[in-house]
Amino acid sequence: MANESTEKKGKGTVFVKGELCKGCSYCTDFCPTGALGFSKEFNHKGYHYPILVQPEKCTGCDLCGLYCPDFAIFGEKFKDLDEKRKKTG
Repeated sequence: MANESTEKKGKGTVFVKGELCKGCSYCTDFCPTGALGFSKEFNHKGYHYPILVQPEKCTGCDLCGLYCPDFAIFGEKFKDLDEKRKKTG
């Protein structure tokens, strides 16, 4: 994930559990804004995992998470993250 100033340019962000990814590309194929791409690195299974390559385009819609068969990624809107932080802290 990028630093706070870069993240706030978009409406949301994604969280990736790279070790769970099997590189199916559903998340990158179905990202409506094209914010996702694949890392150059491999996970322990030998797959490239998704990363947020254009954070300013991410809306946090969680379409990536809905399509992921391995629950390796999910999106969150910044406003929802801010509300969660207020409740817990």
